[in-house]
Amino acid sequence: MFGYPVEHTLSPAMHNAAIAALGLHYVYIPFSVPPDQIGPAIRSLVALGIIGVNLTIPHKERVLPYLDQIAPEAQALGAVNTVHNVESRLIGYNTDDRGFTEPLRAAGFSPQGKRAVVLGAGGAARAVTHRLARDGAQITLVNRTPERAQALADEVNRSVGREMVDWLHFAERTRLTDVMKGAQLLVNTTSVGMSPNYQAIPPIPLDALHPGLFVYDLIYRPQETRLLAAARAVGAQTLNGIAMLVHQGAAAFEIWTGTRPPLDVMEQAVLAGLER
Repeated sequence: MFGYPVEHTLSPAMHNAAIAALGLHYVYIPFSVPPDQIGPAIRSLVALGIIGVNLTIPHKERVLPYLDQIAPEAQALGAVNTVHNVESRLIGYNTDDRGFTEPLRAAGFSPQGKRAVVLGAGGAARAVTHRLARDGAQITLVNRTPERAQALADEVNRSVGREMVDWLHFAERTRLTDVMKGAQLLVNTTSVGMSPNYQAIPPIPLDALHPGLFVYDLIYRPQETRLLAAARAVGAQTLNGIAMLVHQGAAAFEIWTGTRPPLDVMEQAVLAGLER
């Protein structure tokens, strides 16, 4: 894994547990790679014979110019979270889509015809917003940088061929309150609230949380962020990022090895790591 930071990640425990369970000859290691070093880092896969890498914040979009090929779903999203080294050619994929949707489906939530609010406009937000739009949700992006939000909204609307996405700035409290009160899904794709900043919370009107809202925070450490705790307190259904981590990781594992990993083993490794 390449990220910056990577100290919080449980991906090594998850992947190495699956590797051990299947008796495969691989090892998964995290590397702290500053943003300006992603080019040399990604090119090192070929020189060192590394079969693949996951990418996390802030590399999912920065890596694109350094790849030899980008799979269609990753090309559409403009973000890559998995790279496969195939005979010295670096192929980029995005497994966030699959990781995001499987847990929602398991929880019995269908986006069709629903109003969704997505916090953030980065790589994970791209996967989430494209998926929700294709599944028939009406989406409001909320972001600090208007240009990024507008660009993502335009991109998704072009992709689905209709106006499914609009956007707001976090500072537009009154409008955001109204949108959240009418929404059925709230997804936090930002790193606000992630270890080590446990006490942070996205700058949204907490009084707009309500029992009819499904709150999905893609953060998995801590297991219950302050956002999820606030949502649970008002009776909203909540979900953290553990299941997404497992499902997107399983998809990457299969790309690298050609073998479907044991999901239960991967989840137990994540949970054990969270208890430490």
